[in-house]
Amino acid sequence: MTEQPQDTARKVVVVTGASSGIGEAAALRLASEGHHVVLGARREERLEALVRRIRDSGGSAVHRRLDVTDLQSVRAVVDDTVSERGRVDALVNNAGVMPLSRMDALLVEEWNQMVDVNVRGLLNGVAATLPHFQRQGSGHLVTIASVGAHEVVPTSAVYSGTKFAAWAITEGLRLELDPAIRVTTVSPGVVESELAEHITDPAAREAMRTYRRHALPADAIAGAISFALGQPPDVDVNEIVVRPAAQR
Repeated sequence: MTEQPQDTARKVVVVTGASSGIGEAAALRLASEGHHVVLGARREERLEALVRRIRDSGGSAVHRRLDVTDLQSVRAVVDDTVSERGRVDALVNNAGVMPLSRMDALLVEEWNQMVDVNVRGLLNGVAATLPHFQRQGSGHLVTIASVGAHEVVPTSAVYSGTKFAAWAITEGLRLELDPAIRVTTVSPGVVESELAEHITDPAAREAMRTYRRHALPADAIAGAISFALGQPPDVDVNEIVVRPAAQR
């Protein structure tokens, strides 16, 4: 079988949640591969340091303050990117939060935060980029979901619900859009990140310490993103699930 060549064209890629974890790793890897990365997050000081790191290594990057729960904020980042670079080729919808807890803990504000960031944030990214993709006749939407989209464990009910919603929204887009616009869901298992540090529920925090004994480096997920983006235009990698080998 003849192996198809990868798409090595230099792309303009917007990455949300780029100040740490998977977003930071994706920015570093994509920039090292020659793409121009636009880094969005709320913690600007971290973004500034990351942009300097990329540029010092010969890469191309800019940063923008971004709140994915605010549609106008997301639109401004994407529209400014198109104004400056002439196009946007991919959006990595990575921003997410994971304050796990049992349902009977009734941490309603944290439930709402997960819905706002993990679901509304994804929808805002779609709303901001899709018109540009349709005008260009090309583009790639990458959603960072979770194995939580495929399984529910105690304390993960709301989080898993938001990640199943992310999976469903992305799959719906894939079915609806012109094939020239590619759509990928990446569902990571346990990954080294800050997500678990924001768990306030004591029982969930303790359970997560055990669960996270085996964790992948964030660059493993960045590699999956790179793989999907690098396929030829007629190849659409619909979903990638990446777990530590020891995770069951």
